[in-house]
Amino acid sequence: MSSPTVFITGAAAGIGRATAVLFAAHGYHVGAYDIDEVGLTRLAADITNAGGTVRTGVLDVTNATQWAERLTDFHGATGRLDILINNAGILRAGAFEEIEPTAHQAIVDVNLGGVIAGTHEAFRYLRDTPGAQVVNLCSASAIYGQPELATYGATKSAIKSLTEALDLEWERHDIRVIAVWPLFVATAMVDGVQTASTKSLGVRLTAAEVAAGIWDVTRKRGRLPKVHYEIGIQAKALALAAKYAPSWAVRTANKFFSGGGAGAGTSS
Repeated sequence: MSSPTVFITGAAAGIGRATAVLFAAHGYHVGAYDIDEVGLTRLAADITNAGGTVRTGVLDVTNATQWAERLTDFHGATGRLDILINNAGILRAGAFEEIEPTAHQAIVDVNLGGVIAGTHEAFRYLRDTPGAQVVNLCSASAIYGQPELATYGATKSAIKSLTEALDLEWERHDIRVIAVWPLFVATAMVDGVQTASTKSLGVRLTAAEVAAGIWDVTRKRGRLPKVHYEIGIQAKALALAAKYAPSWAVRTANKFFSGGGAGAGTSS
């Protein structure tokens, strides 16, 4: 297949869906994968009706066997893997001690374990596609640990380190590994989430804006490598402050933003 390809997890809704639609509109053959079969069917219809091409499949990112099957099927049909977008994730908000250990573990399994499993399985296909890229969805909530989002932020901090390491390791294979950093995005993931930081900072980004950011950063391959890309004014401001402000000031600012009353919400 001569068309470039993109393989997107968590593609049935939210950021993943918006990204799939956008890449399809730009001529990419899209691989859209999720646990939501109904959402995938609707996405496929929208892309096909708009003249794009797409393959879909059920994928639980914590299941290594499903990763192997979906990637083998996609690469077998297309012969290439230009971009892997690790978008699938879950969030549970609330006081750390009030969230059951099984819920904490699920966040780790999906947000970190799923990225490790999928990226590992995708390596051979990325390696054999010149100029391949991996895009990991990080989060501005990982710039500094956020109360009521402790485990979620921890997984995103781990994704930061994983991205940096693989970007260095895989440079010799001509594989670029980058992370995008939005703050709170108006998707089902944050429906019902009422943390102090969501109240103080608001939910200002749309899925379409994040998708546009992903498209833009996958076009940028400058002479000086860059790994992390903040999306939105708030994320850029927080990252800049964390980089240059004294640690006590960063802690104080985060304490201020998260200092309202505790709230809780769930999403998957």
